[in-house]
Amino acid sequence: MSVSTGTARPDPARPDDPEGSAPADSVRREELAAFLRSRRERIRPEQVGLPRGPRRRTPGLRREEVAHLSTVGVTWYTWLEQARDIQVSAQVLDSLSRALMLDSSERAHLFALAATADPTPASETTVLPPGIRRLLTQLEPFPACVQNARYDILAHNRTYGRLLGDLDAIAPEDRNCMWLAFTDPDWAAAMPDRQETIRLMTARFRSRMAEHLAEPAWKALLRRMEHSSPEFRELWERHEVARAVDRTKRFRNAHVGMLSFSYHGLWLGPAEGARLGTYVPGDAETQRGVERLLELIVEGG
Repeated sequence: MSVSTGTARPDPARPDDPEGSAPADSVRREELAAFLRSRRERIRPEQVGLPRGPRRRTPGLRREEVAHLSTVGVTWYTWLEQARDIQVSAQVLDSLSRALMLDSSERAHLFALAATADPTPASETTVLPPGIRRLLTQLEPFPACVQNARYDILAHNRTYGRLLGDLDAIAPEDRNCMWLAFTDPDWAAAMPDRQETIRLMTARFRSRMAEHLAEPAWKALLRRMEHSSPEFRELWERHEVARAVDRTKRFRNAHVGMLSFSYHGLWLGPAEGARLGTYVPGDAETQRGVERLLELIVEGG
């Protein structure tokens, strides 16, 4: 997330503003604030798996609920709805777009109002159906997440969030399985079969990227991986390709030890876009392990 305070600009209501009218960027910020409020207020809490509660007076979602769903700070999101002069990254706008369940036209409008280029083409943008987040919760204690073809993690349940590390503590723009497998020490430590896993991930990424060679988001991720990971560069230069297949996966969880799963992926559309992945315990020990992991999460708040 990129947040910075902009240079102070004249207030149209103040006498030291000779123009007597708001500058264009101030108007744009006011439009952005109004748009966010309108999208927030139209979403019922039940649509995103939140309880309504008896004392709710706010129509739709509260600001702090949107901040939680999009994993941005409550204060920062409040500033956006107050039309403060702050800058916002494309990654955070992407998170807000998903949290507010924007369609392709609304997403394009959001990025235009924020004066930020959308790195994801409209045809590729995935707005998760409202029931998917509820389904992820219902699958607990089985770890489950939704990823796109680039390995971006679009949504996850609590047990997946603690399976390889603390996913909630990771910045939204870094929540990419391939990026974390190559660069995050906690994820590396949790992967007993890491060398084979990262080889296959690189081969699948190359295979999928053949259909997205000109798209900015794919090119940006490739540049970032090449710049940050010598391991990735070496594997990328092999030009191996592979398709995704469901298989057994093992993880060494920091809290409950070794876990073994059979992985099952379900595409949420007709093409390789978003995919719901569920990790089904492969033995009784793993079943007990994920149940204990969920207990620890609940106990820790």
